[in-house]
Amino acid sequence: MAPDPNAVRARPSDGAGAAYPCAVSRPDTRPHVVFLCRSNRGKSRMAGAIGIHAHDGWVVRTAGTHPAAPDVGPNAESVAALADVGVPMPAQAPRGLDPHELAGADRVVLLGTPSDDQWDALAAAGLDRDAVTAWETVEPSLDGIEGTERMAMIRDDITARVARLHAELVIG
Repeated sequence: MAPDPNAVRARPSDGAGAAYPCAVSRPDTRPHVVFLCRSNRGKSRMAGAIGIHAHDGWVVRTAGTHPAAPDVGPNAESVAALADVGVPMPAQAPRGLDPHELAGADRVVLLGTPSDDQWDALAAAGLDRDAVTAWETVEPSLDGIEGTERMAMIRDDITARVARLHAELVIG
């Protein structure tokens, strides 16, 4: 397959976790962000839904480093936590990594505590660690907080992070 002339490569970070903007132009000049988690059923989908629902001016995609089977829906607690604040979870099957999509992103964000096999999956998709921003999101279960309260805390953490990223990439 011929290279996409509009594709851009994710560039390494500045050492503080912020990726440099892509250098190649593309038809859609809005910033492109890809939110990742392990299965593409929970945290990445929450970030994507919040990013699409609450913020204009960017293109948001989600994927999993080890996606769930296509017939497995989103995490029910994630869907409920978003519904509590009026954010719909888009209907889509869990998605895996798309090397072209990753290469064309202005920012790739990995949510949760990254594991070695997730870094390996990203490397296999052609993405260097330095081109990924890792968000080690709050994990209330470590403090014995479960269920609805746990998911609301995770949602609120992700919401704040998405708002800051939007302000950085879109608002400037």
